[in-house]
Order: sequence, then C-alpha cells, then structure tokens
Amino acid sequence: MVMEMRQVASPTGAMLALYSLAASAPARGIVLISHGLAEHAARYDRFAIFLATRGFHVYAHDHRGHGLTTAPDAPLGRFAARDGVDTVVRDVCAIRDLAAKEHPGLPIVLFGHSMGGLIALNTVEAEPSLFDAVAVWNSNFNPGLAGRCGQAILAIEKMLKGSDVPSGLLPQLTFAAWGKSIPGGKTPFDWLSHDEAEVAKYVGDPLCGFDASVSLWIDLFKMAYAGASPAQLALLAPSLPVHLVGGGEDPATNRARETAWLARRMETSGLRDVTTRIYPAMRHETLNDIGREAAMADFADWCDQVCPQQQAAKG
Repeated sequence: MVMEMRQVASPTGAMLALYSLAASAPARGIVLISHGLAEHAARYDRFAIFLATRGFHVYAHDHRGHGLTTAPDAPLGRFAARDGVDTVVRDVCAIRDLAAKEHPGLPIVLFGHSMGGLIALNTVEAEPSLFDAVAVWNSNFNPGLAGRCGQAILAIEKMLKGSDVPSGLLPQLTFAAWGKSIPGGKTPFDWLSHDEAEVAKYVGDPLCGFDASVSLWIDLFKMAYAGASPAQLALLAPSLPVHLVGGGEDPATNRARETAWLARRMETSGLRDVTTRIYPAMRHETLNDIGREAAMADFADWCDQVCPQQQAAKG
C-alpha cells in the first residue's frame, strides 16, 4: 500500500475511507477512481502509482457499504436505507470538491470500473459542470430483458424479506453464472482475470466478494438503465471526453458487446469525443488482468490529450 488513507466526513453522513497519492511528476490533472461492486479502493494502488508517475494526483474512496467506509444507514453491502443512488453520487461529489480544493485549477477526470462506472456516468450526468472527462470501464449499461427479470426478482425479494438483507438469487444469476462461463475455471472468480495471482488476492481479501443486499442490487439496475437513457445522456456536453473500455472475454459485459453498445448510444446522443478500447483477451478486471500495463498506458495517454485541452478551455 502506497496511497495514503484518511477518513473524510461526507455531507451524506458517511465517514469515507479515502486513499490518495500525489503526482510524482509535474501535475497535469486529477483522477478520481470509483471502484466496483464487492471490492474496495485500496485495490487500485498499482494504478494510482502509475498515474502519479504520469503527473496525475489520484483520489479513490470506498463507496458506502464497501471497504472501510462507515455510515449509520450503510452496513456492508448497502448504499443507504433510501435514495442510495443519490447518496453515493453526493459522496463522489464531496471527494471531487476536496480534490479540487487541495489542487485548484487542475482538470478532473472521473474514472469508474464496473459498478464504479455506473456510478461515474450517473454522477457526471447529475453534476456535469464538476468534471472535465469521464472513463467507464467494464460496465454494463444494457442489461436488457434479463435485467428487467432481475428487477422483478428483487421486487419479490424485497416484498418477502426486506431490502437490507443479501439477495438470494442475484448473486447466482451474476457472479456465479459468470464464474461457470469460464472454461476450466479453477475458482468461482476466474471471470475477473487470467492472472491467477490477482484472482487469489481477491478471493483471500475479506473485503471482497461479499453478497450485496437487495437494495444495492436495485440501485445498480437503476443506475444501469438511467445512465444510458437518452434523457440522461442529453445532460452531458457534446464535447465531453469519454473513455470506454471492455474486455473481449468479460462475461459481465457480454464479452464487451455492451461496451460497444454504450459507445454507439453515446454517439447517437450527440457525444462527439468518445474513445472506445476493446481488449480482446481480457476479462472483467482490466487493471488486474494480463496485459494491464498497455491498458494503463493507453488511459494515461488519453488523459494527456484530454487534460491540456480542458485546462486551456478553463483558462
């Protein structure tokens, strides 16, 4: 662990576990990292170190119901007792404001992986003036009919047993099904990465792999369907730089088909600066898969292109 950890009070009432690392080269911008479901921000340490060497200050916090973040209404696996999406978005904006205060004048890129990508896009749509660019990696904004069936299942579970308990069926329809889709898989989490050492780290991490609550699954589907809706995408500036990444062997995004779908959806909605990278041999966790160095370099190169443009526009 190289990133510095501190506790930050959010206006939502949460004490956010925030990890940060200052740029080790002349600062070009700020990257805020939004982590995925059933994991935590400390897992992005290697990515943060790389970005710091390229001139970016890095901030990554544990979302509500994850990692070391605490909140009265957010036990492990739940965003909040109510208004979970709005609440988690407000937490992201609180970290954004802190980063902007500590490093004024620098462009801010919001990066999100998987669930974090759902959060990132919904956050930029809610507060488009606060961010200069957004990156959405390994996220599924097109759950389709299967997603609607999932929502129906969750509605029944909520009615029968409440929303603050783990869903019994959704983990089987997602994580478990994705694990079974990997030929010759040695663990239920081989769908995350080809790198066995990285999968072992995830399996052995007590803050990873837990079952999400019914309410959290409901919030995830809400973000997925809303985030790529024409009405929400219309809130974004046509010139907003967007970076999309998918893995050609990622079952969570239908082998990156949903990444390509999102790119088309954004372009149809009028976004003019959408960069899409599909890595054919990668699974779900691009940053932890074999070949991650190239993917990180591609992202940093994109940030280099985006940040001077945005800083010049601000100036």
